[in-house]
Amino acid sequence: MTDHPTVAAFGRDAGRLTVGGIGVDRLADRVGSTPYFAYDRALITERVRLLRATLPAGIELKYAIKANPMPAVVQHLSGLLDALDVASALEMRTALDTPIAPARVSFAGPGKTDAELRQAVAAGVTVELESENEAARLARTGEALGLRPRVAVRVNPDFAVKGSGMRMGGGPQQFGVDAERVPALLKELAATDLEVLGFHIFAGSQNLRADILSEAQRRTVELMLRLAGDAPAPVRYLNLGGGFGIPYTDKDLPLDLAAIGENLGELLRDEIRPKLPDASVVIELGRYLVGEAGVYVTRVVDRKESRGKTYLVVDGGMHHQLAASGNFGSVIRRNYPLVVGNHFGEEATETVTVVGALCTPLDLLGDNVSLPRADVGDLIVLFQAGAYGLTASPTAFLSHPAPAEILV
Repeated sequence: MTDHPTVAAFGRDAGRLTVGGIGVDRLADRVGSTPYFAYDRALITERVRLLRATLPAGIELKYAIKANPMPAVVQHLSGLLDALDVASALEMRTALDTPIAPARVSFAGPGKTDAELRQAVAAGVTVELESENEAARLARTGEALGLRPRVAVRVNPDFAVKGSGMRMGGGPQQFGVDAERVPALLKELAATDLEVLGFHIFAGSQNLRADILSEAQRRTVELMLRLAGDAPAPVRYLNLGGGFGIPYTDKDLPLDLAAIGENLGELLRDEIRPKLPDASVVIELGRYLVGEAGVYVTRVVDRKESRGKTYLVVDGGMHHQLAASGNFGSVIRRNYPLVVGNHFGEEATETVTVVGALCTPLDLLGDNVSLPRADVGDLIVLFQAGAYGLTASPTAFLSHPAPAEILV
């Protein structure tokens, strides 16, 4: 799978895959063990540069920390982006440790506790309201603290986005306030001491279709402009969401970012600026920023034959990289790009199945993949591991040690 575009973005030195210019075998020695995750800071920086060069200048970029909350990654991105989004109190603390101003941090997600709301108000971050109940609790929190909470209303749109890995808008949802209920909520908010900044709509994730994403952005802007007429103050914040996908398998085509940029430019020029000239317009991205910059490295601990099939058993598995096993939102399991990291670029000579160390047939990392011969001690590298890897996996399953994470 060395011809996959993501694989080609990484370097090679003396037959070894490199991350940040360092061979994966040397990184294993530096870490002290396998498995481990390694994230390439240069690839993250390049992805931000590409976005800045392709999207219109009036677009602000926000990182959704949930994609990869490793503090070093968040710190690196804080110097490149305009804002951060969090989904828990711990993520909020990570964001507040960066140079990003608290007012440029937003807190989204259903089920925020009273304690989390209190922390958010005390910190001065923007709370993205998910329900009428949350709005009432937040108003009481502000009164108790003597502070004016900053809020945006997360809207559950009256349309759905096709082609998304996970649909998070349209129909009944635990996310956001139904669009038809928002005008009434805005009237209620006008009677409180909440600072209403604007709106957030995030309709779906992991979409590779520029035409579908562009249509969703057009409908999102149309809905936001319609709701702006009911806002209790001039709208200053429009979070259009993100949903930009990355190509996980060889059947996936990369997103046409240029088409997205052209569409956003038209929306800014023709719709948003004439009607809401003072609003900041935000695209919120997670996996698109970091997903392709990370690898998961695990060592072969056994090689076995079973009725004509060769298995490579590694010391990692689905408890660290659940998505690659096909058990994280996949309908049909397909292999992620995978190589033998210390024989990188060598000709494939056999077909093997790579499995993890767990006592379940679900622990499958590569099914019938063509690789150079790999033996005990060799390093298997899985790509597309920079987002929703370690923190989206069942790390406590069977009580194996947690892997290290490094940014190089």
